[in-house]
Amino acid sequence: MTEAQSTSKRAMIIVAGDDVDHDLLSAAPYFTKLAGEAGFVTRQAAGMQRFVEPFKTTSSQDIFVLYKAGGEFSPAQQLELGKWVHEGRGLLAIHCSNVMGDVGPDAPGSFRTFFELLGNRYLSHGPGHHQGRHTIEIVAEHPITAGVTDFELFDEYYEFELADDDIQVLAQRHRADGEIIPVLYTREVGEGRVVYLALGHDFRSWGEPSFQRLVRQAMAWIAHES
Repeated sequence: MTEAQSTSKRAMIIVAGDDVDHDLLSAAPYFTKLAGEAGFVTRQAAGMQRFVEPFKTTSSQDIFVLYKAGGEFSPAQQLELGKWVHEGRGLLAIHCSNVMGDVGPDAPGSFRTFFELLGNRYLSHGPGHHQGRHTIEIVAEHPITAGVTDFELFDEYYEFELADDDIQVLAQRHRADGEIIPVLYTREVGEGRVVYLALGHDFRSWGEPSFQRLVRQAMAWIAHES
């Protein structure tokens, strides 16, 4: 058992999408391993249709860890996931999970519901190189950041549009021009909890102990565990 104690909770690691720049096949077992280390009974799954046609294995989960790289996510699927989070389940969305299509309320296949649930959508990598080694600053005391100090890692840069300001930023980075970019935040949605972590493109960041600790502790927090 690690610093995140969660012996009776269930976690589902969901990968989905069609973006070949992200390694879904490696992400599934990697985040499953972290969830197991955090004490969760853990399953791997693929695709978002499971929220519209929930099998018992989906409906019995306490938290969902999402590594989604584009692909289909219909309004009906978004709505069902949102209902489950409102009712008390947790959602941890990692890195590319914020890449989505049109969020206009009247757009066909709009991602509006997921945008409002997650709290942001990807805009760009920002100016300059889209990957590099940079410093992550911990800016708030929280169960997710407990025991984590500022650290460096090699990762892909993400910048995004926030749906609203109802978030608590826990970590950030500084762009080369001094602009502050959040990389980790929490939000509460109904009875549920949501965490977005912009870090985590591939094994170069996944291998960092501080990244791993943030993920394990985020899982525990969204599960309402100490």
